[in-house]
Formats: sequence, structure tokens, C-alpha cells
Amino acid sequence: MSMISAPSNPVRYDAAVEHPEPDEAETAAAIVKSLRYINEKVYKDTGHAVRSVHAKGHGMMNGTLRVLDNLPPQLAQGLFATPGAMYPVLMRISTIPGDVLDDKVSVPRGMAVKVMDVPGERLPGSEADTSQDFVMVNGPAFSASTAKQFLGGLKLLASTTDRVAWLKRLLSEVTRPIEALVYKLTGKHSLLVALGGHPATNPLGETYYSQAPLLYGDYIAKISLKPLSPSVVALKDAPVDLSGTPDGIREAVSSFFRSNGGEYELRVQLCTDLEKMPVEDASVVWPEEVSPFIPVARITLPPQNSWSPENVREMDRGMAFNVWRGLAAHRPLGSIMRVRKPAYAMSQNFRVEKNGA
Repeated sequence: MSMISAPSNPVRYDAAVEHPEPDEAETAAAIVKSLRYINEKVYKDTGHAVRSVHAKGHGMMNGTLRVLDNLPPQLAQGLFATPGAMYPVLMRISTIPGDVLDDKVSVPRGMAVKVMDVPGERLPGSEADTSQDFVMVNGPAFSASTAKQFLGGLKLLASTTDRVAWLKRLLSEVTRPIEALVYKLTGKHSLLVALGGHPATNPLGETYYSQAPLLYGDYIAKISLKPLSPSVVALKDAPVDLSGTPDGIREAVSSFFRSNGGEYELRVQLCTDLEKMPVEDASVVWPEEVSPFIPVARITLPPQNSWSPENVREMDRGMAFNVWRGLAAHRPLGSIMRVRKPAYAMSQNFRVEKNGA
């Protein structure tokens, strides 16, 4: 088998590529405060603590991740250093808000991946764990360029928590065709996507991205998950029937996995140009013509019950997916990633405190 090719000039990580904002700690504290507000609102309404964001799960799947053979040295880093290594993997499909909404409020999708039993030096704070977590969304760049902009958007999201459900559904019905027109004319998604303008499509056919960069051993990279097997590739842009049910996405995912398995490709985009591929501005789409995404591992999911009572109890309610839980070789980079660290800790602790699990 021929060796996979990789860019010949990836940028080696140096601490100088990161530039914390002078008041970044205060911004992080304000982000935690806004997320805590969302948590408290939802808990007051439902009596159950959920995640601050990506609260609604639509599928919890078990599978395996296999590192590809013949990776060049630039790609054989961290988790991916051992050719052919096999790891158990858990995956969670979600939608982004911090309250559990009717699926007719159509918002961006998320995919969290937890690779289990991973050896190696750990990130500070995750020494007792053995997983490598990747948290991704179906868009190549983050909605905000800086932590302060992230805080502004989060305050808007918090202000919509606990608003009447029918009004959110109406807003989604209005914004979806407008967003579709914007995307057709510009090739880019607008802020309407996060307000309910996302197309009502099956999340299994989407491509997911880390959006913000992370350390990749000696280098800097973004991570992506792309459908590979024909069964999941065929679901790209496939509509989901939301009539008569608030959980149409969950039912579509369950229906698929009852009789189908699927494969996804885990891909890496190495930074080769710090001007075109900045570390601190997560809103910039790294151009694939400068450095393409290259496959480094394959995830295989067998047919299964993706929403069983056991899965919901053990994985959806009993687990946390955290970009700061993993190997030191894959440390999150940039301001958006840095301010997420205390936010993840708060959300997890809130769920433990309120749910006793």
C-alpha cells in the first residue's frame, strides 16, 4: 500500500503563535456566567440538568477507530502515531442550543467523538482519564473570531433560552428559506443558521469540523469527520420528516442504525501558512487549496440501537465530551479553545451537582 501524502511544509508549533487577550480571564468568567444562566433556566423548567450547549442528543453510537497504515511522519502524531492501532469509540449526535427543542427548530448539528483507552501523556486536568475527545460542528469555521465576540453571541443565545416553543418554531420556518437563499447567492451560511435557519436534513450525512485548531504533535491542525461508506454518503442533504413528532432527527438516526452500519473518515488539515490559517481567529476557514484535509483514521459503526435506555443513561446523561480531555499532543489552541476550558468544567459540575450522576 502506498504512503499517504502530506504537505511538505507544515508549521511547527511555537508558543509565539498564541496571543491571549489581555482580559481573556474576565471574558472566560463572563462566558461561564452566561452558560450557567442557561443551565439554571433549563433546570428550573425541567427539573433535569443538561449540557449548556448541545443539550439535545439524537444518537449515541458505539464503534471502533482504526489508525490508517503508512501515514507520513507529519501525520503519524499523537493518537495517530501507531499504524493500525484500534480503539473503541463512542459518538454523540446533537444540536447546538442549551435547551431541548422541538426538531422543527432546525439548528446546526454537532458530533462528539470519544476515543477510548488511549495511552500517552495527558492534558492537565484529565490525568485520571484515558479518552481523547473531539467535539465538532457541521461547519468549517467558528461563528466568532475572538473570545469577546463569542461572549456576545452567547448572551444572545442565553436571552432566547426559555422563550415560547411555538415562537421558536415559527422563527425557524421563516429563517430556513431566507438562509437557503443567502447560501445559494454567497456560498456561505449566515447567523440565521444558529437561529433556526439550518436545513431540516439528516445529520448522519454531514461533514463535521473542529472549527478551532489544536496541537497535532509537533504541528498545528484542524480535525474533520467525513462520511465514507455509501450508506452514510447517501444521506447528505437528505430531508428528515418532522411532521407529527418533536424528535424526528432522533427517529431518523435510530431508523438508519437499526438496519445499517456506517463508516466515517477522520481527517487532519495541517497548518502550512499562519497568515492564511491563523490560530487565534477561529472564524477563518482554512483554505483547502493551501492545505487539504487528509485521512488519518477510519471509524466503523455497526448496526445498533442508537437510542436505547442504556445508551441514554450511560452516554447521553452519564458522560461529558470535552475538548480539554485528551492527550497533551492534541492540546486545544487559540482563544476560543482556551475560554471553553472553564466552561466545560462548569457545565459538567452542574450536571453532577443537580443530577447526582
